[in-house]
Formats: sequence, C-alpha cells, structure tokens
Amino acid sequence: MQPPLSLSPIDRPPPYDSEHKPPFAGPPPQMVRVSLPTGRVWVTWVLLAINIFMFVLTYIVSWLPGCRELGPLSFNCALFLLGWKDNAFIAQGEYWRLLTAIFLHGSLIHLGLNMLALYVLGPQAERVYHSGRFLLLYLIAGLAGSVASYAFTPSPSVGASGAIFGIFGALAVFYYTTRDILGEAGREQLRSMGMLVAINVAFGIFAGGAIDNFAHIGGLFGGGVSGFMLIPRFVLIRDWYNPRIERETRKYGLIGAFGLLVLIGILALLINPPLR
Repeated sequence: MQPPLSLSPIDRPPPYDSEHKPPFAGPPPQMVRVSLPTGRVWVTWVLLAINIFMFVLTYIVSWLPGCRELGPLSFNCALFLLGWKDNAFIAQGEYWRLLTAIFLHGSLIHLGLNMLALYVLGPQAERVYHSGRFLLLYLIAGLAGSVASYAFTPSPSVGASGAIFGIFGALAVFYYTTRDILGEAGREQLRSMGMLVAINVAFGIFAGGAIDNFAHIGGLFGGGVSGFMLIPRFVLIRDWYNPRIERETRKYGLIGAFGLLVLIGILALLINPPLR
C-alpha cells in the first residue's frame, strides 16, 4: 500500500477572465503535480534486519544446552532468555524485557506477517517523518504496546505488532492532517487504514487469547500520539511559476515525544501487573 505522496492536479487559472481573450493571452491552463518533500529510507531496513537476526538467534539459543533438553519447549526457553515480556520478572526489575520483547517472534509465520507489514508500512512512514523521528516513533509505539500488555495480560508475549500498529496510527495522523492537500486519495487511504485496524482488532478479540490485543491497542495509541507530536507541517505554496509543498518541522515535537517516552517508563514503574 504505497501512499500517494503527490498532490491532486492544480489548475493554473488563465491570465484573463473574459469571453474574448486578446491575442497575447498566453498559453491555455495547465495541470501540474507537486510532490511532498520526503526523506530517504534506511531505518526500516535496519529494523527488518534486527528482527530477522533475533529470530535466527532464538533458534540458535534453543539448541544450546539448557534449552535443548526441554524438547518442545526449547524455543520458549530461548525466547525467555532473550527477553520475552514476562510480568513476574519485569515486576522484579527486569524492565528491559519491555523493549526486547518487540524484537522477538514466536514462529516463522509470526515473524513473516509482522515483517511484511513493516516492509509495506515502514517506508511510507519513514519518508514522511524522516528516519530519526520514525525510529523514535517506532520505539515509543512498541514500548507503549509492551506496557499495555504488561498492565492487562498475565501471559508472556513477544512480537513487533504493537510497533506495527503504532505505524498505522502515525500514518493515520499524516493522512488526516494532510487531507486538504492530498484530497480524495488521502481520505481513501485513511478509510482503508481504519478498516484494516478494525479488522485486526476484531480478529484479536475472537482469537481466543492467542493474540495480545492490548499490545496492539497500546501500540496504536502510542504511535498515534507520538505521530501527532512528530508530524511535520506541510504547506502548499501556490506559486505561479513553481507550485510546491514546503515542509515545516514542529519545534517542540521532539520534546513532546521524549516526554511521552518518559511517561510510558513511569507508568511501567507504577503498574501493579497481573501475574500468572
């Protein structure tokens, strides 16, 4: 799902508004397209590589002494050692698990679905937000999903889906704030993303506890809020010779995003989670 990072055609009005144009009236109106100023993509590929590397490492650890003897549970043993979200151990001070859990996956299918979503959505969000802010947004969304899971779900969990839902939230903010510039194409993207999120949340509700919906909702909220803080302002300049869109970075967006990150950390310290 590639976003339309260009505007609908802009009508250049004729130089004279009269039924009888003089001979020197100039050329007829022209249709032009202007593009959004976007950045290059590299953080998405790094995140993909890290997730794939961690999955391979999980398999390697599962074959080491200590886990191999557990047979069918050897992979879970490796996930625990590498840092899945475990409420009891986090409550004892292992808060790093809230971060490491978003880079671990429970199966090849689990990894494949999340990485496909990251491959499709990540470049869009990174081009809009630019790499540094996109990485911050991804981490905030992932941590928000982990903390929501920590607060409401006693079972261990892993996966990048909270961060993926955060990208959904951030892109929804982008399409909403630029709806007047992108026109109907942007509004259609916003409706499609809303439908996808609703379907995934509904699927999680009826999955019988196999899907951590609290992580999804927490990630969506974290990505949406941080996306609103970090989204640049796009301004359409209707210049006769050079119509364009200019990007204006919000001065206090980074401060707000880091403040949200600190707030999520404080909530993790204050939560009294359900234990198994």
